Amino acid sequence: MTGAELPPFPRPGALPYLTVADARDAIAWYAEVFDAELHGEPYVMPDDRIGHAELSIGAGTIYLADEFPDHGVVASDPDRVSVSLMIPVADTDATLERARARGATRIREPYEEYGGRNACFVDPFGHRWMLYGAARRERGTSGSTSATDDQ
Repeated sequence: MTGAELPPFPRPGALPYLTVADARDAIAWYAEVFDAELHGEPYVMPDDRIGHAELSIGAGTIYLADEFPDHGVVASDPDRVSVSLMIPVADTDATLERARARGATRIREPYEEYGGRNACFVDPFGHRWMLYGAARRERGTSGSTSATDDQ
């Protein structure tokens, strides 16, 4: 391999690598809320922290690990989120309700804009998720039609 060549990247595009305070709980939470599937077994460190786990959510992939403060890697502060993850979902309202029932903090109730039904929440691990699903009018039911109806 010359200096100009790179080894193959394991996934196409950018990959979010989430740091959480409890990776085992996060893996279970993402499975319950997003139907995430774990790829292989998480890499468990000698001190029992998860050093790496890989989850598929729909057509996307996320990596996650426990905190490693000695390396400057700490979980997000749920009150000060700097990154949002947008995710397509089959049913915005149902996904938001599953998240809320499992401890998520709602940021925005479902609203219709840009041709879809959107909502936003922060998960119990401090990560902000923006849901994007089919508009209710496309599914044959009524619902709010602007971002300001539910605020």
